[in-house]
Amino acid sequence: MRLPILISLVMATGCQSRPPQETAAAPPARQAPAAALRETHWVPRELAGRPLRLPADTREPYLTLRADGTAEGNGGCNRFRGSFFSEKPNELTFSPLMSTRMACPAMEAENDFTRALGQSRTYRISGDTLRLLDATDATVARLEAVYLR
Repeated sequence: MRLPILISLVMATGCQSRPPQETAAAPPARQAPAAALRETHWVPRELAGRPLRLPADTREPYLTLRADGTAEGNGGCNRFRGSFFSEKPNELTFSPLMSTRMACPAMEAENDFTRALGQSRTYRISGDTLRLLDATDATVARLEAVYLR
């Protein structure tokens, strides 16, 4: 007699149309790991607290800090290259950057970008965001890591 009751119980509980409600809270969202300072393609999004605005048909500016201490990039028109120094935690300063000298419609944004690099003294990375800070800890540039395929 017991076997038919057991089979009935197993069949009744195994045929539920929806899973039981979970009462546990969802796990906290995971924050993306911080991008690496070096060997990352950094694209400026804000300069001196203002969104970067570029004229149409302008190349996207970028900065790449190489493992050998070389800083290179493009300001939107001209390519630049120099050295960077990061000897203490969160320190980031640049040597004077050499640049090509072409004129183009994006010169104001390019000048603002290279000025921000020259003002940089420290940095902070949070996820895919790099903030360059001046000597007063004011943000002079906000850059975003862009992963190339």
